Amino acid sequence: METLWAGLVVAAGFVLLLAFYWWLGRRIRRAGIGGGLMGPLDEAWNPGRHKYREVVEVQEQRMEPVESPGDRLRRRLSP
Repeated sequence: METLWAGLVVAAGFVLLLAFYWWLGRRIRRAGIGGGLMGPLDEAWNPGRHKYREVVEVQEQRMEPVESPGDRLRRRLSP
């Protein structure tokens, strides 16, 4: 009987751990901060998403700010 209870406790702990990771993943994805925290899990379970995230990060680093048409006029008029 003790072995049964020990097995149930271990199984319940495992289920709680999986539920926590599921909740954490949803929360991080909604906040948009999952690159550093969920990267290793994405790499293991969804390599396509991990590769896509790496490509997006590289593109964001390469982007330069673009002037809007009114910026030149404001620069000339400012002292």
